[in-house]
Amino acid sequence: MANYTVSVLNCNSIDRADVVISEGALNIKYGPNGLGKSTIAKAIVSHIRADGSLRELIPFKNRGKADAPAPEVRGVDQLQKVVVFDDNYVQQFVFQKDEVVKNSFEIFIRTPEYLAEMAEIDTLLSGVRKAFSDNAEIGQVITDLKELREAFGKSKTGAIPKTSKIHKAFGSGNKLENVPEALQPFSTFIKSAEPAKWIAWQVKGNEFLQLGDNCPYCSTALTGTGQKDTALAVEKEYDANTAGHINTLRGIIDRLGKYFSEKCRENLEKVTKAKVDLQAEEQSFLTGLKADIDALINKLEGLRTMSFFSLRDFEEVGDQLTPLKIDLILIDKLDSAETRKTVDPINQQLDDLIGKVGSLKGKIKRHKAKIKKTIEENQASINGFLRSAGYKYAVEIVAEPESYKMKLVHRDQVDHIETASLHLSYGEKNAFALVLFMYQVLSEKPDLVVLDDPISSFDKNKKFAILHELFRGKASLRGRTTLMLTHDIEPAIDVIKSNNAVFQGAAPSACFLSSRAGVVTEVPIERNDIQTFARICKDNIGALSDTIIKAIYLRRHFELQDDAGLEYNLLASLFKGRDTPTIKSGSSSREMTAAEKTRAETSIPENHIPGFDYVALVAQVKDVEGIKARFHATNVGYEKIQLFRIINDEHDDSVIRKFINESYHIENEYVMQLNPHRFESVPEYVIEECAALLSPAPAAV
Repeated sequence: MANYTVSVLNCNSIDRADVVISEGALNIKYGPNGLGKSTIAKAIVSHIRADGSLRELIPFKNRGKADAPAPEVRGVDQLQKVVVFDDNYVQQFVFQKDEVVKNSFEIFIRTPEYLAEMAEIDTLLSGVRKAFSDNAEIGQVITDLKELREAFGKSKTGAIPKTSKIHKAFGSGNKLENVPEALQPFSTFIKSAEPAKWIAWQVKGNEFLQLGDNCPYCSTALTGTGQKDTALAVEKEYDANTAGHINTLRGIIDRLGKYFSEKCRENLEKVTKAKVDLQAEEQSFLTGLKADIDALINKLEGLRTMSFFSLRDFEEVGDQLTPLKIDLILIDKLDSAETRKTVDPINQQLDDLIGKVGSLKGKIKRHKAKIKKTIEENQASINGFLRSAGYKYAVEIVAEPESYKMKLVHRDQVDHIETASLHLSYGEKNAFALVLFMYQVLSEKPDLVVLDDPISSFDKNKKFAILHELFRGKASLRGRTTLMLTHDIEPAIDVIKSNNAVFQGAAPSACFLSSRAGVVTEVPIERNDIQTFARICKDNIGALSDTIIKAIYLRRHFELQDDAGLEYNLLASLFKGRDTPTIKSGSSSREMTAAEKTRAETSIPENHIPGFDYVALVAQVKDVEGIKARFHATNVGYEKIQLFRIINDEHDDSVIRKFINESYHIENEYVMQLNPHRFESVPEYVIEECAALLSPAPAAV
């Protein structure tokens, strides 16, 4: 496997960060909050996507400086596609209103195997589709037929309702064709290509006729008898909306004319140009025409949209094909030479398809079975994870008219849950999102997967369940180049130490990230680096040379063993600088007896720190400048903190001091840890605060 040596330069608080990403493996980068892990992720993603967002990471200290170095990423030019899991992913891509994850059909069903099966089915249906594509006019014909059908309106009896466009246009006679005698001077405009516009324009000017005796348009005097009345009569006789309906329908009927039978065209001519109200027989004719139009549209649409989905839910496919054949004898109002010219090739291709119905039925049945298997496998995998993680939710992949969608259900409810984001907790959203993200990765096959602090918010059981699903499950990220950035050591413990064999297939590696002076470096974490803190204390006591530092680790060792005996009390007294050691008992304390002090002073050098001399060490602890010198001499943040506490034992309520006093004095919350002497776990700003409180720095000793 190849390694990518990646350098991130001049991004936010990072001057330089160097990390190694192994191809086809899980790369865990563990480090404290505030280090810049998300910046590393954003920089790498921005560079790969080349979307211009990298410049948004320019450090504040460099903004406004023309000669400042630009944000830069090196070492990932071979990677072309990246997908990212972070908070934005949860909000943008999952928990849509009607499905758990956006494009669930694309992610869970539309596999290469699915596409291959669809291609075979489409080949059988291609003849019918070609019959449509070979006729350039058929799309416009269907559109016109639909618009004409809409103009007929809807009614329970089938009669043409008076609210329909047809009735409004022709129900009281066609006044565009039959201009009243008094309005003949305007016939040129009334019979124009767009009479509605002229009528609206003319009517708008009528309000100005009351202001004088001149035409409001040309200012010509209206002195003739009835000239004003003639102008006003347009508004009485014509309505712009009705004129618009007539004009639109006239255009549609003209375009469709060749598709009507000769007798139908004659009857339409009578109806649409009549002077008087529609008669009963004309109403009957229009009702019959609407029925024929409905029938032809339904047949054409059924044939044009014929697909696996339209036939999917029927056991006997042939029973659905035969009724689609268009019989113009039964749709006689549309039985014309032009209609037959359109319909006959389609019918011919349909007959050919019906002849292959056995093959079509078999392919559809096989495809349905494979889809069912895919659905069951995906559902079982996701729902198995949800159960193991203790969630009461499950997912179902259900059929939609033209696809499939993943829905959310709850153990206590039968119906699907819409707007899942309103019901799920923060942790539940993240757990769902991670697993769904995994399937998206499998669908899109990116070159790099970035997981930005994905599981730190979960409890231990859920963390392991999610890791197991992501890198061990049947459909997992094994073999994918994955960069996981986290401030949580548990993924490293689970993957590198505790369950090493379980995750071996993901070829995992872990590194510890630390930052000093804007430079982020990484130290590989090996299996033996993850130890109990008791073991770490013992190793450091044996390996280090400074007795004060040894004593710091020994006191921690006794704390972890819950051993507050004589040795612990002697060490606690040492760091308090007490000439006479004390023993704490409940809320009070007393001085050690001579015998107790002797036993403790004998036990520590014999069993832990050779050469331990309490009196001599108390003198060193009281030497503030000497402790400061030790502070500045060590490069280990953990030891700096403990030395700082010797000098500054009394703290106020400042956030930094609270952090120092609680977070790094009480550090046994994890069973397994990294050795702080080797892995720099203390944030730089904490060390800087300690150094500032101890300034000025003394000369080196």
